Amino acid sequence: MGTTFSKVDGQPDYTVELQFSSSIPIQSVVAAAEAAGQSILQIYKSEASKWDVQLKSDNSPLTRADSAANQIICDELTRLTPHIPIISEENAIKPYEVRQNYQYHWLVDPLDGTKEFLKRNGEFTVNIALVTNGIPVLGVVHVPCQAKTYWAVKGKGAWLQTSQTQTQFQAAEFGLDDPGLRIVASSSHLSKETEEFVSLFDSPEFVQVGSSLKMIMVAEGLAHMYPRLAPTCEWDTAAADIIVREAGGVVLQAGVCNSEGKALEDWRKALIGCSA
Repeated sequence: MGTTFSKVDGQPDYTVELQFSSSIPIQSVVAAAEAAGQSILQIYKSEASKWDVQLKSDNSPLTRADSAANQIICDELTRLTPHIPIISEENAIKPYEVRQNYQYHWLVDPLDGTKEFLKRNGEFTVNIALVTNGIPVLGVVHVPCQAKTYWAVKGKGAWLQTSQTQTQFQAAEFGLDDPGLRIVASSSHLSKETEEFVSLFDSPEFVQVGSSLKMIMVAEGLAHMYPRLAPTCEWDTAAADIIVREAGGVVLQAGVCNSEGKALEDWRKALIGCSA
């Protein structure tokens, strides 16, 4: 037997507005990313037959390392901020009608570059971002195979942290007409549009790298540009986005696409409009 509720005519219907502040220690988020990285490395160094590789509905790979890292990060973020929802590549995603009302949310890719993990080339990362109104305000990118963690907080600069040092860094300054610009692109998602973009420059050096390491290279001044002219997901880019911006770099949107990843506008016109 169910319970029903009804409203009495004329009964006052008041609401209570809640306002509260919450502080999040950046080093607690760094620690979560590094703990996830340690878990990934343990599996990475084991026999490949123990990786439990599966294919998700979009045909992208999922391993035991993805799941283990996701559990560690979600448990720690829930402990730190039980009032902030978590959107992770490896969690069930709530409908957009719910998500669009989030004031803050965590955006997580527990193992960015699973294909690179499977290739055993070390080019994978752990990405954690705190987002408000569609804009990252905190980002952590941990590189397990390099024992390096990059992080940024809005207005506080971009930082590289190792077990012994913590240093601030800046993106490189350059002109679009400069010869020999270093352009980095995806190892797994190279497109015709990217090749066309690279051809616009004078004798560019072209490098292919996996995961969010591409944006980190731009932030750290090791590359000048990273064109991503194919569909990508926010959990792939959010953490590195604020790191690039806090390092003095710029992130531009090269047009929009539909829910199936089909471009709805030409990237050339979009980029010219952004840079004007």
